[in-house]
Amino acid sequence: MRGSESRALATTGAFRVVHTDDLRDSRGQAYDPRSGELRHLREQKLVRTIPIRDGRALVVLTERGRDVLERNRHEREQHFYSGLQRPRELLHDAKVYQAYEREAERLREDGAVIHRVMLDTELKREYQQFLQEHNRGRPDSDGRPDRSPDEIARWAMDHDLPEKDGHVQFPDARIVYEDRDGREQTRDIEVETLNYRGAHASAKASSGFSRHSAAGMRVVGSRGAGGGGSRRGSGGFAFTASTGRTGGRTPDPRLAEELLR
Repeated sequence: MRGSESRALATTGAFRVVHTDDLRDSRGQAYDPRSGELRHLREQKLVRTIPIRDGRALVVLTERGRDVLERNRHEREQHFYSGLQRPRELLHDAKVYQAYEREAERLREDGAVIHRVMLDTELKREYQQFLQEHNRGRPDSDGRPDRSPDEIARWAMDHDLPEKDGHVQFPDARIVYEDRDGREQTRDIEVETLNYRGAHASAKASSGFSRHSAAGMRVVGSRGAGGGGSRRGSGGFAFTASTGRTGGRTPDPRLAEELLR
């Protein structure tokens, strides 16, 4: 398998779903859903493509594709996904990688080394495990969590996530990285859609996440790394990103390679 194909698998697996325009073949060209390396990966039953419009497509891993990544993973515990995880949110989820790419580029310019990416489902799974810890192994349990507001607030603080009135806010993705001084830091990403309204929009706006508009893929607000003013440090920034082919730039292959470490 070519290095570009391995990078495509790692990127797709880490982010659940990726736009073909955001993947590059061995010549640095965007993947063509109908030919070339993407066709080869599809014929090997490693990926599945989902047509959207104008001959373009989204890419997800198959179970076999994820198995290939799992067999070749190294020490870092990057989680990989396969299949259609959230069919109704495919277009939104495909934007998460575009937002990540820009965040990662900025971090690496500041001397950071990216260790892994955690999507919202991974963070939410950890939270549910915390909520249900007292119910495990109890046949008399009704399944309702019994965590107090103080315990929830403490869990959120320990995980650098914003919390208010017992409600924890989760980003679309969290980048875990090591800064130039060797300290572990996080940066949280949120891709906002037109459906963000009312209290939900207000909560996201005050979360401290690096917020990106899905319509124009531009940053609409940020309060730095981590959750609502993470104890691990901060570093505000602002930039503009375009829709489609990630601003016309070629994605840095090192971003995907870091996910396989």
